[in-house]
Amino acid sequence: MDRLDAMQMFVRVVETGSFTRVAQEFQTTQPTVTKQISALEARLRVRLLNRNTRGVSVTEPGALYYERCKDIVGSLAEADDLVRSSQQHVRGQLRVGSSVAFGRRVIVPLVMEFMAENPDVHIDLSFEDRYTDLVAQGIDVAIRLGRLADSNLGARMLGFNPWMLVASPRYLEEHGTPKKPQDLKDHHALVYSSVQGDDIWRLSGADGEVVSVRVAGRLRSNNLSALLAAARADMGIAALPRYVAADSMATGSVVEVLKGCRLPEQEMHAVFPSPRLVPQKVQALIAFLQPRFAEQWWDRLPKV
Repeated sequence: MDRLDAMQMFVRVVETGSFTRVAQEFQTTQPTVTKQISALEARLRVRLLNRNTRGVSVTEPGALYYERCKDIVGSLAEADDLVRSSQQHVRGQLRVGSSVAFGRRVIVPLVMEFMAENPDVHIDLSFEDRYTDLVAQGIDVAIRLGRLADSNLGARMLGFNPWMLVASPRYLEEHGTPKKPQDLKDHHALVYSSVQGDDIWRLSGADGEVVSVRVAGRLRSNNLSALLAAARADMGIAALPRYVAADSMATGSVVEVLKGCRLPEQEMHAVFPSPRLVPQKVQALIAFLQPRFAEQWWDRLPKV
């Protein structure tokens, strides 16, 4: 038995609660993982995990052993990364997480560019709109939009994700162009049901004063592409991130509404499991992304 492999597997089983998921991570079989953990228990002469039909739970001695194993595994990873950092060469597998729409439109082309510059890096992309536990999912770095909650995670600011109001020229010809935020009450709103206050749009003018407007319309969706398609089809006014609307703006399919007003911007952060001794490959990706999220970054996105 390779004790280090067994310890690494044991740590991940405790963190994920799944032998099957750990087998996938280590590119082996579930029986192999079970055998490794059983060999550890036999060597220590103590049960580390309770297994039943409801899942896996750690025993009291298993919890103590987990803490020491986690330190050992973490120290080994840090040692590897220090050596790689000293060589100034990025290599290895990097698991990157993001939300679905932002990941597909923004992260994919940037990651492809990063891979072209770093041929020894292998990327595993994971896109989910729900909250992701970085440790449980084995994510090295996640790109998150919005204000971060207090946590023990490490984080680096990347920039801001601005939003805008858009509509098709034909819709505005037929229904009129809003001149002030209160005019939105008389229009068909295409409502994104996840952020921006749902059906309450908050806009700030040049003086910084924030005006909250309750909007209404026939279409709501948690999918940004669906709302953009509806705006292009003359169905109303949509609140969208600029990166979503940029291509349609360039072709004239939609135009900006209330240019003198601003919707709240979302902060963009790179988040990683620990602020201590951040792996060099994670540092390299963050250093690559930060300048690409500078002013008007949505106009410079690579095409895919």
